[in-house]
Amino acid sequence: MDKIELKKRTKKFAVDIIKFIGVLPFNPSLKILSNQLVRSATSVGANYRSASRGKSSADFINKIIICEEEADESVYWLELMEETGLVSKDLIYLLQKEANELTAIFTAIGKTAKANLIQTKSAKQF
Repeated sequence: MDKIELKKRTKKFAVDIIKFIGVLPFNPSLKILSNQLVRSATSVGANYRSASRGKSSADFINKIIICEEEADESVYWLELMEETGLVSKDLIYLLQKEANELTAIFTAIGKTAKANLIQTKSAKQF
């Protein structure tokens, strides 16, 4: 997956979450969970866009770590919605799947970027 595809995918994830939240019934607890979910889900794409314009390798890595954390946080809010019985598993299955996949993707990108940074630093020493 290239950078453009990942940008589109993270934006689609945010759009899908916003649409999902828009059809939920009103419930005070669900409103709080929904607000948190929208914040974390939209943050994934926003931080990936920012990472793509990183000023340095360290800046890129920091932003990718934020993407990973926000994707994982989205998983958490979706789990809470399901486990409290506020939303059925059927309604959130695909969103959970995507949030988990994005978490894995950003974890892998972060590991690779860190390894490359270490390799670059050690190569400069010689």
